[in-house]
Amino acid sequence: MPWIVGVSGASGTPYAAAVLRALLAAGESVDLVVSRASRLTLLDETGISFRDAHWREDLGEWLGRGADGKPGTFRADLAAVRYWNAGDLAAGPSSGSYRTKGMLIVPASTAAVAGVALGLSKDLLQRAASVNLKERRPLVVAVRETPLNGQTLRHLVTLDDLGAVVVPTSPAFYAGATHIQDLVDFVAGRVLDAAGVGHRLYRRWEGDLGGAST
Repeated sequence: MPWIVGVSGASGTPYAAAVLRALLAAGESVDLVVSRASRLTLLDETGISFRDAHWREDLGEWLGRGADGKPGTFRADLAAVRYWNAGDLAAGPSSGSYRTKGMLIVPASTAAVAGVALGLSKDLLQRAASVNLKERRPLVVAVRETPLNGQTLRHLVTLDDLGAVVVPTSPAFYAGATHIQDLVDFVAGRVLDAAGVGHRLYRRWEGDLGGAST
C-alpha cells in the first residue's frame, strides 16, 4: 500500500523533495498529488516546470536537486511512484476503498489546511486528506506559514481534533546542522517520524549536551 504525498502551494518544495526521497529510500510506494498552486511555487523556487505529460522527468529533476538548488545532488528511483492529477476527483485516492497507509501534506499551505479542516474537497489533495481522516488513517500536515493568525490556528486545532498530526516546518539545531540541507532533512525526518516511517535524515537527541558540536 502506498503513502499519499500531497504537495500544496506553500513555500518549501525542498521539504517535499526530502520526504519523497526518504520514503522511496525506505522501500515505500508513493501516490503523488501536486496541486496547481504548488507548481507555481516549484517553478519559482527551482525553475522546474511540473508537467502532467512529463511528470516523471520533471520529478526526477526536482528530487535530484539539493536544498541549495544544485542539480544532480541526489538520485531517486521513481519506479514506486504513481502520479495523480490534482484535478482528477475520480482518482484512486478520492475513495475510501482505495487502500493506502496514510497521507503526508508537505508543505501544507494555510489554504490547504483550511480546505481539509472544513472538508471542502476542492481538489484531489483536499479530498484525499478528508478520506484519510474519515477512514482513520494517518494524516500528517507539515504547515508552512509565519506568523499564524487565529483563523489558521483554529483550523490546525480542528485537524488535531480529527486525528491529524500537525508538524510545523520548524528546523532544530541540536542535530548539528552545517548546511541548509541538514535543516530541510530535520523537518522531513520529523514528518516521517510522525508517520512511523524509518529514516536516517538527522541525528537524534540522546541526552548528551554538546553533541551537535561533534
